[in-house]
Amino acid sequence: MTQRVYLVVLLLCLGLMCPFVTGIFMEKLASKKLCADDDCVYTISLARAEEDYNASDCRFINIKKGQLIYVYSKLVKEKDSGEFWAGSVYGEQYEDHMGTVGYFPSSLVSEQHVYQEANKTVPTTVRNF
Repeated sequence: MTQRVYLVVLLLCLGLMCPFVTGIFMEKLASKKLCADDDCVYTISLARAEEDYNASDCRFINIKKGQLIYVYSKLVKEKDSGEFWAGSVYGEQYEDHMGTVGYFPSSLVSEQHVYQEANKTVPTTVRNF
């Protein structure tokens, strides 16, 4: 019994030191994005969802019709790609989702108020963990 425990502990330690599992590679949605600043942290606009959208993977956020969304960046459309914006939901009734930033199709929202122009072109990056 103790040998099994030692073996499990040894395997866990080895796994932490040299992980065998890597993340799933997902294609970049675009190589550039438009932002209001170099770090894409300032709000560009406030948009309202015209339709529901269920996120297809972890890069996207769910939006519900009528929901307000802060927009932080707009991906520069490339061939064979959709047009996506990055933002976070707004409003007390969506409190459990507030602060979650992700992409959503720009065709499903209408801009309600533009705070500042997205005039900075910034390259998108891939994080290596």
